[in-house]
Amino acid sequence: MTVIDAHCHPEWQGYNYEKLIANMDGYGITKAWILPVQMPHDEYDPQYIPENPALGPDGPIPFSRALAFRDRDPDRFILGFAPDPRRPESIDLLKSYIKLYDIKIYGEYKYRMMYDDFDAIDMYRFCGEAGLPVVLHLDYPLLMDHRYPRPHWWYGGDIETLARAMHLCPETYFLGHAPGFWPHISGDDRGRTEQYPDGPVLPGGRIPELLDELPNFYCDMSGTSGFNALNRDHDHAKKFLVKYQDRLVFGRDNYDNKQQELIRSLDLPDPVLAKIFHLNAEKLIN
Repeated sequence: MTVIDAHCHPEWQGYNYEKLIANMDGYGITKAWILPVQMPHDEYDPQYIPENPALGPDGPIPFSRALAFRDRDPDRFILGFAPDPRRPESIDLLKSYIKLYDIKIYGEYKYRMMYDDFDAIDMYRFCGEAGLPVVLHLDYPLLMDHRYPRPHWWYGGDIETLARAMHLCPETYFLGHAPGFWPHISGDDRGRTEQYPDGPVLPGGRIPELLDELPNFYCDMSGTSGFNALNRDHDHAKKFLVKYQDRLVFGRDNYDNKQQELIRSLDLPDPVLAKIFHLNAEKLIN
């Protein structure tokens, strides 16, 4: 079965091109959405620096790295780009990059701003017109690690900020992701104070409510947060994956295989697996 990793970063945590290709081959990953992460220098946590000593002025994972991977194997890598919508040139820049480099995804979108900002809404609406899904990172301002220059690291606002943006941009497809997003699978609202809550998933989660309400809303299953949301309650995970099989997109964000192993362990029907592992991702970029 084709497997698309819809959340992959180039030259991150020591994974250069050769190491990433070997990793993908080892875990049966057919293709990947290769995503830069560009943000102002004072908006990313300094812990990224020892993980990525080549850190430059264009953020933790500049576009040039993603482009280099895609150009080495355009059949294997699908290119993303997410210029800062607060910059006046951002939409024109994205337009030109779509023409020059065949950008297929607006992502990873990770900025220290409210995601229903007026300039952000303009960007989403352009992405809807251009057929680019928006892959976004949501984080609450948890006081977990007081590192200079910020007391905490939040991105996007809260789940209701995302809901407002999606309501305002019905022609744009959004993929929610990250520790500020996935805890909302449960109705206990613990995600506002915990990155990775455990225990049974309770009814009333905001994610299923929004999936029922908004046809332009998808879930990016990558990262520790996506894994934790499923792993904390396997019975709920199986029901969730079956019910929302048309709106879930497999991704890793890391370089292990625990996401794929967990999904395959739940004994899902093959048509459900096909949607999660590749058909939904293909639909979003076509």
